[in-house]
Amino acid sequence: MDDDFRRAALDYHRFPKPGKLSVESTKRMSNQRDLALAYSPGVAAACEAIVTDPETARDLTARGNLVAVISNGTAVLGLGNIGPLASKPVMEGKAVLFKKFAGIDVFDIEVDALDPDRFIEVVAALEPTFGGINLEDIKAPECFVIEAALRERMNIPVFHDDQHGTAIVCAAAIRNGLTLQGKRLEDVRLVTSGAGAAALACVDLLVAMGLKIENVTMTDIEGVIDAGRPGMAANMARYARVTNARTLPEVLKGADVFLGLSAPRVLKPEWLPLFAEKPLILALANPDPEILPELVAAARPDAIVATGRSDYPNQVNNVLCFPFIFRGALDVGATEINEAMKLAAAEALASLARAEATEQVAQAYGDAALLFGPEHIIPKPFDPRLILKIAPAVARAAMESGVARRPIVNFDAYQTELEKLVYRSGQLMRGVFNQARDKGKRVAYAEGEDERVLRAVQTIVDERLAEPVLIGRRDSIAARIRLLGLRLDIGGDVTVLDPETDDALFAPLVERYQRLVDRRGLNPAAAAHAVKRRPAVAAAMLLEAGEVDAALCGGTADWWQQMGWVLPIIPRQPGVSRAYAITGLILKNGTLFFCDTHMNVDPTAEQVAEMTRLAADAVRRFGEPIRAALLSHSNFGASASPSARKMRQALALIRKDTPDLEIDGEMHADAALSEALRNRFVTSSRLKGSANLLIMPSLDAANIAVTLLAASSEALTVGPILLGMSKPVQVLVPTVTARAIVNLTAISVAEAAALQGRG
Repeated sequence: MDDDFRRAALDYHRFPKPGKLSVESTKRMSNQRDLALAYSPGVAAACEAIVTDPETARDLTARGNLVAVISNGTAVLGLGNIGPLASKPVMEGKAVLFKKFAGIDVFDIEVDALDPDRFIEVVAALEPTFGGINLEDIKAPECFVIEAALRERMNIPVFHDDQHGTAIVCAAAIRNGLTLQGKRLEDVRLVTSGAGAAALACVDLLVAMGLKIENVTMTDIEGVIDAGRPGMAANMARYARVTNARTLPEVLKGADVFLGLSAPRVLKPEWLPLFAEKPLILALANPDPEILPELVAAARPDAIVATGRSDYPNQVNNVLCFPFIFRGALDVGATEINEAMKLAAAEALASLARAEATEQVAQAYGDAALLFGPEHIIPKPFDPRLILKIAPAVARAAMESGVARRPIVNFDAYQTELEKLVYRSGQLMRGVFNQARDKGKRVAYAEGEDERVLRAVQTIVDERLAEPVLIGRRDSIAARIRLLGLRLDIGGDVTVLDPETDDALFAPLVERYQRLVDRRGLNPAAAAHAVKRRPAVAAAMLLEAGEVDAALCGGTADWWQQMGWVLPIIPRQPGVSRAYAITGLILKNGTLFFCDTHMNVDPTAEQVAEMTRLAADAVRRFGEPIRAALLSHSNFGASASPSARKMRQALALIRKDTPDLEIDGEMHADAALSEALRNRFVTSSRLKGSANLLIMPSLDAANIAVTLLAASSEALTVGPILLGMSKPVQVLVPTVTARAIVNLTAISVAEAAALQGRG
C-alpha cells in the first residue's frame, strides 16, 4: 500500500475512537427499576431459569447470536506469523463483517498460545459464552488438529473460515465457471498450487460435489504431492498421486481447472498453452495472485479467471460465506457445521450469481450490469440477497442432517425475519405487501426507462404486487432490460406504453387533458405536447381515465414541478381542502411518521386537523397503532404565540371530530417521545407511551426534522406519501431508490384496493 493509503488506514482505526468495535446495551438502563431488573435481584430469575433448562440461555442472554472470532495470529493473511496482539485489528475487522452482513454479534479473542493443546483447552472452556466459534488465521498443520479436537469436544458450531469458508466460495465459483465453459465437475482435471489448509478443504468439498479424486493433482512448494512423499497427514495422502512428475508445469497438460492458493507469480504465462480448452483459473494468492488476469487474457482468451482481489472481476471472498452460514447455523441451534451445510451454502451461493444484480450491488460496483458470465461467476459481497439465499439453505441442511436443536417450523416467517436484516423497511411494509399482493392492480410508472424503476418492477413482478405499465420508448426499455440482466417480459410481465406512438390510446387522453387545463394557460398544442413529452402527465392521465389503478410519477426532476403537473389532473378527495404529504423514518428503535413534510408551508388549524386525520388513516394501513402528537415550541399552553394557538385549536377540532384518536398537544418533541417527561408537565394526557405520528406546525419544521434525523441517524425513509388525493398517485423524489419504488407501489396498490372496497 502507498503512504497515503497507510495513513488513511491508521486514521480509520484510530478515530473517532480506537478500534472498530464497541459493546452496546440492548436494554434500557434509565432508572432504579431498570437496574434491579438487569442486575440484582432481577437477574437471578434468568439465572434460575437457565439452571432449570440450559436451552433458555438462547432466549434470556445474547449467547444464541454471539460468535467468537479466535486466533493465535500464526497465519494472518498476507502478514504471516505476527502474533495474537498484532492480529487483533484483523479479528475486529472480521467481527464488523459478521455484524454488517448478518446481524451477528462477535467478541474477538486473541489467544497467546502456540501449543495446540493449550489453545484447544482455552477455546473449549469458552463454550458457555458463545453460540459458535470462528477460528481464524491459524497456521497449518496445527489448524487441522485444533479444529478437529474442538469439533469433537464442543456442542456448538466450530468453523475454520480459512479452510471451509474459502472452500465454499471456491466451490461456487468453480460450479458456475464450469457451467459457462460447458464442462461438468465429474469430468474435469484439477491441479492445485498449494496443499495447505485452504487448498485441502477446497478439494475435499469439490470431491463431495462430484469431482473425482483420481482427477486431482496437488502441488506445493516442494512439488507434486506424490505417493512416495514421507510424513504426509491423512488428508493430504488422500490426494497423493503415483507419478514421476515432480513440478507444476509437468502436471498442467490438459488441466481444466487451476486452483491457486499458494504464492505470487508461480503460474508462468508460458505454461498457459498447456491447459485444456476453456480452462478455469483461480489464482487466489493475496494480494498478489499466482498469475495476473491480464496475462491470462493475452495468452488464453478462452479462460475464465478468478482472484482474491476486489480490483479484478470474480473476487473469491470469504465474506460471501461465513456470516450467512453462521446465521443459518445459529438460527436452528446447530451443534456443528457439517458437510451437508457447506454443500448447501456453496450451491446457494452459485445460484445467486446466475440471478440479476440488485440496485444496491450495481451502485456499490459502479453501476455495472453484473450479468452472469465470464466476468461474473460469483456474487458480490454487497448483494443483499446473500443472507436470504444462504442462511435458509444452511438451516434446512442442518435440519435434514439432524444437527438442528431448534428446527425452524415456518420458513416463510424465517424469511421475513431475515429480510428485516436486509431491508429495514421489511417489518413496516410486510402488512402493506400482504394487502397489495395478488390484487391484480395496474400501476403506471412515468419514468419507465429509468434503471431504478426497472429494477423495482422486477421485484414487483416477482412479489406479485402489481401489473406494471411502463411509460417510455419500447426499444429503449427493452435495451435497458437486457443491459440490466432482468427477466421482464414486455407484453407478458409488463406493458409498455409510448405516448409518442400509441395514438389509439393517447389521442383521447390528449382531448381529456385539454379540457382539464383549458383555462390554465395551456393551448391545445401545448396540452398535446405535455401528454406526449411529460411522462408524469401521461401517467396521471392514464390514472384519471381509469386505464390504470395507480400511478407513480417523478423521480428524475424537481418534486414540486412534477407535483404541479399532477395536481390539475387528479383531484382531491371529496370534502378534503388540501393535499398533504407524510414521510416515515425507520429508526433503530421503531418508525416515526412526520406530517406535512412537502405540501403546505403554513397550514391553518383546520388543515392541521385535516392532515392529522388523513395521516392517521395512512399509518393505520401499515398495521401500526396510532399515537399522535401535535408538536410546537410550546408545551401544553406555555406560549400564546400564533403557531402554539394554532396547534391547540387543531387539537380541539380533532377531539371533536375524531374523539377516539389517541393524540395530545401542543408539546415539545422530546415530550412526545417520552411519557415520563410528558407526565412532568401534565397528568391528564390521553397519549400513552411514545408518539409515532408527529404533526408539525409548518412545512419548514416537518421537512427540517425529517432530513436532519435521517442524515444523523442513518434512518431509512418511506415516502413522501401523498394524502387526500382521490386516486392513488405518488410523486417520487429524485433520490428515490428501487426499494422505495417497490414500497410506494405496495402502498398505492393497498390504497387502490381500499378505495375499491369502499365503493
